[in-house]
Amino acid sequence: MPIDAFTSNTYDGAEFKGLDYCRARSAAADVWLRRLFYDATQEDSNKVALVAVGGFGRGMLWPQSDLDLVLFHSKRRDIADIAERLWYPIWDRNLKLGHAVLTPREAAKLASAELERSTAFSAMRLIAGDPAVLDNVEHAMSRVRAKRSAAQMRELGKSVEQRHESYGDVAFLLEPDLKEGRGGLRDVDALRWAEAMTPGFAAELLGGLDAPVELLSAVRVELHRTTGRSSNHLNLDEQDAIAERMGMGSGLELMKEVSLAARRIAWNSDEAWRRWRRSEREAAAPNRDRDELISDDVLIRNGALDLTGTANVVTRPHVLLELAVEAAQRSMPIDRGTLARLQQECPPLDDHWDEHSRTLLADLFLAGEVALSVIEDLDMFDLVRRILPEWETVRSLPQRNVLHTFTVDRHLCESAVNASALADQVARPDLLVVGALLHDIGKGYPGDHTEVGMDVIQGIGDRMGYPIDDTAVLVDLCRHHLLLSDVAVRRDLGDEGTIRSVAAAVDSSEFLRLLAALTEADSVATGPAVWGGWKEQLLADLVERTDSMLKGEPVAESRRNWPGSDVQELMAARTRTIEHRGNRITVVTENQPGVFSRLAGVMVMSGLDVVSAEALSDGAMAACSFLVSSGGDDRIDWDTVVPMIDRALDGRLAIAARVARRAEQLNKYRRRLSAIPPTTSLRVDNDISEVSSVVDVHAPDSAGLLYRVTRAMVDLRLDVGKATVQTLGPQAVDSFYVTDSFGEKLTDEMLTELEMAILHAIELAP
Repeated sequence: MPIDAFTSNTYDGAEFKGLDYCRARSAAADVWLRRLFYDATQEDSNKVALVAVGGFGRGMLWPQSDLDLVLFHSKRRDIADIAERLWYPIWDRNLKLGHAVLTPREAAKLASAELERSTAFSAMRLIAGDPAVLDNVEHAMSRVRAKRSAAQMRELGKSVEQRHESYGDVAFLLEPDLKEGRGGLRDVDALRWAEAMTPGFAAELLGGLDAPVELLSAVRVELHRTTGRSSNHLNLDEQDAIAERMGMGSGLELMKEVSLAARRIAWNSDEAWRRWRRSEREAAAPNRDRDELISDDVLIRNGALDLTGTANVVTRPHVLLELAVEAAQRSMPIDRGTLARLQQECPPLDDHWDEHSRTLLADLFLAGEVALSVIEDLDMFDLVRRILPEWETVRSLPQRNVLHTFTVDRHLCESAVNASALADQVARPDLLVVGALLHDIGKGYPGDHTEVGMDVIQGIGDRMGYPIDDTAVLVDLCRHHLLLSDVAVRRDLGDEGTIRSVAAAVDSSEFLRLLAALTEADSVATGPAVWGGWKEQLLADLVERTDSMLKGEPVAESRRNWPGSDVQELMAARTRTIEHRGNRITVVTENQPGVFSRLAGVMVMSGLDVVSAEALSDGAMAACSFLVSSGGDDRIDWDTVVPMIDRALDGRLAIAARVARRAEQLNKYRRRLSAIPPTTSLRVDNDISEVSSVVDVHAPDSAGLLYRVTRAMVDLRLDVGKATVQTLGPQAVDSFYVTDSFGEKLTDEMLTELEMAILHAIELAP
């Protein structure tokens, strides 16, 4: 890399990739800094040394990284002048500089007191000056490490745990932090620092990380170069462009490679720290971890599970499951050598399933959260697909939309673990956790994941030897895994037609309870955008009413029935009332065409997102209720919104013009939320409700969509009785209970006109 290319801060360096770029940039920086140093010292480098530390100290300089430099000296009186002459040319180039001026003694004092300094000084490299000064610094650091290594190792280990908690997993997140997340490049740095403090800590494990580090480094380099920023957060918006720069086919391919690399880094890092903690325990309590035989094939040795010398996994491959269950139930790791042995010797379980093996599979996940680490251990040695060959299709498969926190494989494991916490609510906990583990297995194949998944699960059930009825339950859990969630948030739970349709689908109370538990486990594993107290209440209401119908008992009134007596009293008073509490606003006013649409328009003008909405009219009066949010903030400025509502209802507000202007402003700042484009469709159900036509609108989410759609209904003189508004990432999924101007369901002729009007309204998005 040319020197002037480095100092210009605009050089693209397309001929360099990944770590080669970092090395070339570092080398170019070295040449330029040497010139600055000799100019600054006036060629008198006695007792002064310019030293690169941290990543730069290892000869790595990222496109947007700081120049981390220390000017070490042995009491030179002119050091302040030298520093000024050195730092200012760097700042003049608008380069980022991390700098310090220290004596060896001062450096040792800082390294002893601050972990950050100690880790930075673990990698030092002389750029220019007196080598003897750096030798003195390194001797001082050696003394610090000898004295402080144990304490700093504990501090470093704790900081690793805290960082993982804050940033999550690079391997499983939609938009990971490539540096700070678990499995990111900082974990590799931490292993290097620990190795410097405690030689032998991670040398073997670091040696196996060259390929994953190269991959993540290449992605990070392209991220910096693409964005021109030092951020390490790999946003969805940038993934396809970076994949193209790296010669990959798509962002999906890129993120799968990122996931696989991060999983290997995380696993090696975890293993290193696990070994260290075990050695700490051993030092504190010698002989604490004694060998213990717990079965004919499994024993505990050195604090980990191991196979006995006589265990024959070739003829008894279900020993793999026995070992996994013991590890989960005892919260104990499986010995790495044992995992390697299983990888070499254990055949697939394809034709070896019996009731004992099926029970073991369920028991693994019924053990709870610890099963996640056990599965990860197995997967690092290619053992999960020995149990479930179909696992390969979902392994590290990104979901690439903001709704899903995890890759498909991790989502399935999280769902199964979540389901284990609900095991006491169902008659068959084993089918619950296995159903949760398999419900999205179809995402690894082309086609609709539910339909494909049902066929795949049928084959899995047959191979595992489940009784016909049990396999049918697993297939039906996949078939209906979205049913309760969809109905709970999009349908009128007070309408007996809704309850009747769910009861017909689930057929029995026992299956209903299984499906309800799966729905909750799946929703929680998906992410916070699809699960919360509001959905939990709706789901509980739906399940309770459906269960009553299945048992032939009177179906109680929905706890979510709207309007309640308070709203009915306001309607009976025949006066306009606007009430708000928290993030919900209820408006009762004289009935007039387009009341609901006008109120939806005010929400857009006020910058509010409608979470859900309900409406009702009795001829003379109309009542509408909106649950809203403001950028995820429940603190709404109602003092501004309420006067706008009055003006809109009185016809003193240019709603259409204001909504269009506001929508155009808001849509400018919308970022990409999914790699898969949202769909547009309209579907009408004239059967599920006894009194209304149910209109489902799927459309790309955009500001003002609800206003435009309901305005189209007003033009056809339709009455909106209830509306449920959901935004699933970039996809708006809105449902409306509507009747015509005579209070009747819609005819075929009206449906044709409605479809034309709504699709036109969707096309008008800014």
